[in-house]
Amino acid sequence: MSFLREFVRNPMAVGAVRPSGSALATVATATVPLTGSPTVVELGPGTGAFTGSIQQRLAGSGRHIAIEVNPRFAAQLAARYPAVDVVTADATQVRDVLARRGIDRADVVVSGLPWAAFDARAQHDALAGAVAVMGPDAVFTTFAYVHARWAPPARRLLRSLRARFEEVVVSRTVWANLPPALVYVCRRPVTATGADRHQCAAAGGARPGA
Repeated sequence: MSFLREFVRNPMAVGAVRPSGSALATVATATVPLTGSPTVVELGPGTGAFTGSIQQRLAGSGRHIAIEVNPRFAAQLAARYPAVDVVTADATQVRDVLARRGIDRADVVVSGLPWAAFDARAQHDALAGAVAVMGPDAVFTTFAYVHARWAPPARRLLRSLRARFEEVVVSRTVWANLPPALVYVCRRPVTATGADRHQCAAAGGARPGA
């Protein structure tokens, strides 16, 4: 109900009428290492659909920073997950958020952002911010709903991902989620110059992978 209330208040910012399910969370957070002390950045955690799964995988190690623009969601998340460093900020501010904490690079970025609700500029800025804090071996994951993957915003997102990462793997459809969704697993971020070059090459439109 909390998620639905926030959707009614600001549907373009929330982007969905209900949180993602546990099956999707498992796939989206599978890149979080089970060992070591990784730094995990979560963008747009909402009510914590992916947050709990990330915490389970970290098992008390590493750092988990969640950046949520909605202050109500952020407050709920901080109360529910005291081990998570919850920041009320826009996703495009991720570099500043990490810098204030003395963090140079994230090992994993997990995005729950409502990309389909973003216009081209907002989508570009949020993705550019995420890539800017990733090291060469970092991994970025995000998801898309199957029924909307051919819509212009979803196609634009996939083109942008392929321009900014050397490898973009599309997961199997998570039918257990409502609505069904798939996850993009992105590795080896390219430089800003390289991204611009790839973006120009992809401007004609890339067909999403099966």
